[in-house]
Amino acid sequence: MDNRGTLQDLIEARASDNAVRPFLIDADTGQSLDYAALLTEVRAVADYVSSQGIKRGQSVAYAMHNGRCCAVTVLGLLYGGYRAVAINLVAGRDVIAYVLSHSESILILTQSEHESLIRDAVNSEAFESACEPLAEETERIRPSVLSVDDVWIDSLLAKSSAGSSEGAAESKREGTSPESMQTGNDSDALLMYTSGTTGRPKGVVLSHGNLIAGGINIAEGHELSDKDRALCVLPLYHINGLCVTIMGPLVSAGSVVVPGKFSTSGFWEWVDRYQCSWFSVVPTQISYLLRDAEQNVERTFLRFGRSASAPLSPAMHANFEKRFGIPMIETMGLTETAAQILSNPMPPAVRKLGSPGLPVGDEVRIVDSQLNDMPQGQEGELLIKGANVMSRYFRNETATREAMVAGDWFRTGDLGCMDDEGYLFITGRLKELIIKGGENIAPREIDDVLYQHADVVEAAAFARPCDNFGQRVEAAVSVKDNSTVTEAQLLELCVERVGAFKCPDRIHFMAELPKGPSGKIQRKKLLELLT
Repeated sequence: MDNRGTLQDLIEARASDNAVRPFLIDADTGQSLDYAALLTEVRAVADYVSSQGIKRGQSVAYAMHNGRCCAVTVLGLLYGGYRAVAINLVAGRDVIAYVLSHSESILILTQSEHESLIRDAVNSEAFESACEPLAEETERIRPSVLSVDDVWIDSLLAKSSAGSSEGAAESKREGTSPESMQTGNDSDALLMYTSGTTGRPKGVVLSHGNLIAGGINIAEGHELSDKDRALCVLPLYHINGLCVTIMGPLVSAGSVVVPGKFSTSGFWEWVDRYQCSWFSVVPTQISYLLRDAEQNVERTFLRFGRSASAPLSPAMHANFEKRFGIPMIETMGLTETAAQILSNPMPPAVRKLGSPGLPVGDEVRIVDSQLNDMPQGQEGELLIKGANVMSRYFRNETATREAMVAGDWFRTGDLGCMDDEGYLFITGRLKELIIKGGENIAPREIDDVLYQHADVVEAAAFARPCDNFGQRVEAAVSVKDNSTVTEAQLLELCVERVGAFKCPDRIHFMAELPKGPSGKIQRKKLLELLT
């Protein structure tokens, strides 16, 4: 399979060739959608968005936890040719406000339990301050917020069914109308934000071709077929959840089980009840599964587990395979590459612990600071080139130029080396991002919050290695003489501004933070000094 065409083409092809084959099972409700039903539901969502006067190519955000409603909504936006904007629900209000403003979202589809957070973000000062003119003489319109659920989707289907035969025929023709054909392989499909070193999230634009190529990399790298069934326990606002466990099955005509959220108590029950043949998790979840380990059960239907989004420690890797008797395939991917770029091969081929494996569907280079190729075994920056690599950073030409170099090679910011068999080993990062549980956190974002307290003189967040999350956030501050501010007060401020997930686990008080000759705080020295 190639990545030509659009998500509309792919979904319609699946509904035509695999109409009664199951595609999605909602683990919370037990409801199952075959490919024919999927097409009907995503078309209904796309038609609804069109009825609101939103044009193809414009931004529509989704802020939802997993399930049938979320999956159908996202695929409906992609099917309709809209730019689907993923909203990370664990981000703080101010970050969400920035993303909603910067993305030029016109409509936000959310769920009742998240509606208050989304409305607060839209009505916050952070949203106003992030607003920039869209074009000359164009006024910024505050996006509307709509709470949706399975009942909403059912109501769209009922309205469609209740229409006249003429109306139904017209609705069916909308999917292939001349207007819809303006959506092409290179058209914007997904806008997903990832943290940058400046603290301002960067919007990664992935085209229809990028997403399909990402799904192909998954299907080919893991030898997926129409008999495979995935368990999706990562949120669909995360590139791993969306591109790996939704796009992978979609391009291979397989199926996926989608519970509302990850649960160690429910994980193996879902695997067994729905006979899942594979799953994708992050190292944090592997740690939790080991912590709450059940009695070992032989599962001949379960082919493999897959780890990504953060480095998997060799010890944890080995412990998981020994405990559960399941091959764990370590991989590596980025939001900018529609997920997977590297993967260890499937058994019985060699899998190397501590390595995310070999290139799958991409070309790779290890280069020096001048972009010259490094000799085998020597460390340099990892560059990627392939059909899955993003089209651009949204409204950020400078960042795009810096990231895309020398003929569409993408600079990952990761340092690594390649062994004599072509396996990659990641040794560090050029940038100072903290990677907690597979999520990128910019230290500067934490710094800025701490500096908002009147008593804080200096502040710097940094990463500390962590068995559960790969890395955890800590911070160091120096405060004014005679200040009475406490660690608890600063932590409360962080939770309020950036959310509990990004909040430091600890805040250390120092007389003065370490600085270099230029007076710049040396963030990397903090871990050494505070060990």
